[in-house]
Amino acid sequence: MPSFKYECINKDGTATTGSLHAPDKAEAMRLIRDRGLTPINVELSTSARSGSLFTKRKDRPTIKRAELANFVRELATALEAGLPLMQAMRTVREQARGPAMPVIMDFLIERIEAGTPLFSAAKEYGEPFDDLVIGMFRAADASGRMDEVLHQLASLLDRSIELRREIIGAVVYPLIVAGLLAVSTAVLVAVILPMLMKPIENQPNFIMPWPTAFLLGLADFVGNWWWLMALAVVGILLGYKKWIGLATNQRRVDLFLLKMPLIGRLLRDVAVARFTRTLGTLASAGIPILSALNIVRDTLGNTVLMDAIDDVQQKVTTGESLAGPLEKSGHFPPLLIQIVNMGERSGRLEPMLIHAANAFDRQVDQTLKVFMKALPPLLLVIMACLVGFVLTAILLPMLEMQSAIGG
Repeated sequence: MPSFKYECINKDGTATTGSLHAPDKAEAMRLIRDRGLTPINVELSTSARSGSLFTKRKDRPTIKRAELANFVRELATALEAGLPLMQAMRTVREQARGPAMPVIMDFLIERIEAGTPLFSAAKEYGEPFDDLVIGMFRAADASGRMDEVLHQLASLLDRSIELRREIIGAVVYPLIVAGLLAVSTAVLVAVILPMLMKPIENQPNFIMPWPTAFLLGLADFVGNWWWLMALAVVGILLGYKKWIGLATNQRRVDLFLLKMPLIGRLLRDVAVARFTRTLGTLASAGIPILSALNIVRDTLGNTVLMDAIDDVQQKVTTGESLAGPLEKSGHFPPLLIQIVNMGERSGRLEPMLIHAANAFDRQVDQTLKVFMKALPPLLLVIMACLVGFVLTAILLPMLEMQSAIGG
């Protein structure tokens, strides 16, 4: 049972301190009053904190994004029904399933019982509570509209999950086609082509066509030096991981991705949709715009856009409007600039950001559809070119041999 330290006043007005064991803070205060004392400060003792569940972050289990969204929505529903926070947490705890969720709930309940706010308990726990979730918990606590803000957070998490599923669904088929393309080309070059060319390549006065010679040389090189190629691939991957770890190099890659046709637009649309909805939700929950920008920055997933938000923060701090720095960055679409500008002038920035987020979500859906329709034909064209090159390398020697025999 947890141990609580307390400071209180005796009946004669003198101050006293002590400790006692109780299941929670409320029960500890009741026991103190039963002793005829007036509690001033009651908090969980240090020893109790150090002995609590999974004090080391690396030992703490985590949950998936979908489970986190369900937890937030259930808690919001319980609060909406009129339950106090502790009772709502206990109600959600009774329905917790799986190995991780009960542990997380017990940790949060223990901290909240000791007087820690929900956002501080979530921050102390670590994953799966990121900056966005902690910021929304803080906004829920500060605004006094915890059920409403938590419903907004659950919707935000659901939308991020939906976007990720849409992106994964868009690339699964192209990746399957690319895999089949690679396997079929490798079989043709490494197995079929050498078997067909073996009777021909030793013929006197026969000059192998350059496409055939190139592929035979490639097949021979791969067959003899595959282990060296494997080591080279591992070395390249490790080197790239170290290279991309530098901030300047990560920025170069992110800028290159943003400038790529189709893929760059898709990445930008997804980031802008997440940025707009998150900023609108945080602002409507009562978080100041600068704090909201700081939270939103870490949700963009692109260092170029994150640097742009840093510049926006600095300029807003000096008194500039939000729309101006966003436009000067050159990385945000004109529609967002216009909506932010209108929202700031009308004093309705929060609802207009939510409406803009809906518009950008529809734009992301359209971009995904274009991506899904454009990528498979592009891969088919690449496959046709590669297979055509291999077939040309196979047919050219046979045609030349036939011409030589006929001549």
